[in-house]
Amino acid sequence: MNNLYRTSLALAIALMAVTSNTWAQQRVQVLKVVKENNVDIFIGGKLFTSFLYPNSLEKPVLYPIMAANGSMVTRGFPFNPQPGDPTDHPHHIGLWFNFENLNGLDFWNNSYAIPEVRKFKYGWIHTDKILTMSSGKTGTLSYHANWTNQQKDVILEETTNFTFSGNTRERTIDRVTTLKAVQEAVFNDVKDGLLGLRIAHQLQLADSVVKKMPDTIPTGNYLSSTGKTGNKVWSTRAAWCLAHGKIGTDSVSIAIIDHPANPNYPTFWHARGYGLFAANPLGEKTFTNGKSAKNLKLKKGESVTFKYRVVISNGTKSMSAKQVDALAQSFAGK
Repeated sequence: MNNLYRTSLALAIALMAVTSNTWAQQRVQVLKVVKENNVDIFIGGKLFTSFLYPNSLEKPVLYPIMAANGSMVTRGFPFNPQPGDPTDHPHHIGLWFNFENLNGLDFWNNSYAIPEVRKFKYGWIHTDKILTMSSGKTGTLSYHANWTNQQKDVILEETTNFTFSGNTRERTIDRVTTLKAVQEAVFNDVKDGLLGLRIAHQLQLADSVVKKMPDTIPTGNYLSSTGKTGNKVWSTRAAWCLAHGKIGTDSVSIAIIDHPANPNYPTFWHARGYGLFAANPLGEKTFTNGKSAKNLKLKKGESVTFKYRVVISNGTKSMSAKQVDALAQSFAGK
């Protein structure tokens, strides 16, 4: 009886140890790919995302982005199309940061699909330096980039710091981007900006699919901090927004969280049922039907900083509003 007790106690202690480590932070590795403009980020030994900045790409992006269970939560197209992937908006790649109208140039819509004769209307973001990389309990990556016209005249200098972390059920990206004006820079209030994420086909809203082309793959929905859901989230302000749905048998959630220190907080949400998930504090004129506007102007030498947190979770249930509220409060305390 005594031996049975000791055996049961040992099993109980072992089970407690396993349970307590289930949500433990996993090691993050940030690794530069030799001879390529590419940095891979691994969490718990599995690829989480890659920072891509080839000269052929009109902006740097994080692509693909994977949940802890290995599901890709970003659309595959155009680099690695997945079954059923929509092929609209080829400039929607992974997670990115840019704007539709800076000094009259469109940085948002620039892509390989723009004919050469029209390229003069578009801006580029050229990443010229990886500043720092580190691995450990969290991973960090910092880079420098220039926002330019087609003649490579610099309008803004960008310095972005990423912090990556995760456990067996969650992945987190903290992004802090500072833009410094090399010349006077005017962000003219417009719809397309600022932090964009193109979500996987499975996370689209079901009612966003064209009825002439039946599609049973989308299972998604939106929820904002103000309680708005679905397409009603678009053009509204909120401290955070959640995209959630099913990928395979798992529920997958993606929360984008605004920071109170950001300009025009809380942000407007440019969240579309077809899969664009964006936070744009500088699109007030569009989102309020012209009632007000938010044009951001930087004089030469001035700067502005934007902070965002993106949390990807998978499990039996989607993240709740209470859970995302807690994440937002934690982020605001930073």
